[in-house]
Amino acid sequence: MHLGHFVGSLKNRVKLQDSYDQFVMIADVQALTDNFENPEKVRKNVKEVLLDYLSIGIDPKRTTILIQSMIPEIAELTVFYLNLVTLERVLRNPTVKDEIKQKGFGQNIPAGFAMYPVSQAADITIFNANLVPVGEDQLPMIEQTREIVRKFNSLYGEVFVEPEALLGEVKRLPGIDGSIKMGKSLGNAIYLSDTEEELKKKVMSMYTDPNRVHPTDPGKVDGNPVFTYHDVFNPDLAEVEDLKIRYRSGKVGDIEVKEKLFVALNSFLAPIREKRGEFEGKDEILDQILKDGTAKAGEVAKETMKKVKRAMKINYFG
Repeated sequence: MHLGHFVGSLKNRVKLQDSYDQFVMIADVQALTDNFENPEKVRKNVKEVLLDYLSIGIDPKRTTILIQSMIPEIAELTVFYLNLVTLERVLRNPTVKDEIKQKGFGQNIPAGFAMYPVSQAADITIFNANLVPVGEDQLPMIEQTREIVRKFNSLYGEVFVEPEALLGEVKRLPGIDGSIKMGKSLGNAIYLSDTEEELKKKVMSMYTDPNRVHPTDPGKVDGNPVFTYHDVFNPDLAEVEDLKIRYRSGKVGDIEVKEKLFVALNSFLAPIREKRGEFEGKDEILDQILKDGTAKAGEVAKETMKKVKRAMKINYFG
């Protein structure tokens, strides 16, 4: 997971575990929609995502961490939801449209990939979630979930609540290449697990003001990714303001601005790396966290599906 994930949703997830009964899912089924030919990669990344969660402070004693594929009720609920959504509506979802374009599917869109907003609706509602921390790019997914819930409730009775989206303080973090979005498939992300060396290389290669040729040229701060990252991750507000003033007046070079950003980001990531190191290689502990969380989640999912089948009149044997 990367810094975009952190500011978009993970930071809020750390906060929410103190006041909510929180479920955090590792979405391996969703990952298989565009990695179905490489299941080993998905299996390996389950542990990597868990390490990311633990490293930022998500506590398995306060948050239920589960594996999507180990909760068959999610797939079952997805099948029921598929009857409530048209193909045209799913493909009109802006997030789906963007990701189909990014992945270059053309006309060969895997059906499972196209339908993942429906699966995501099941992910959310199977645990009766009323609040979902997301980045701005995921808002269309929450809206589609709300539509599905309304349709289900109108047909079968009030079973689900319409979940609300909780946006992070930063709606969207740009990629280090200047793209509007940071993404794994775009190759423009700084990861929570990046080493100091990897971080330095990425920061020093960051996109800045393309019209600024020399350090003495007045530079643009607004929309400049380096300064966006300073605003988010550099706690020294006076330093950031000084850099902005000097950048606008052509009195500081990109190298100094990036070096100071590297220091700020490295200070932010250092304790995350240290926490990650406490769990790396401890497979028994990691497996137990996943087993315990998935077992708890499974009990909740079973109860939800009893209500669903009762409402749909398909609870044939009681």
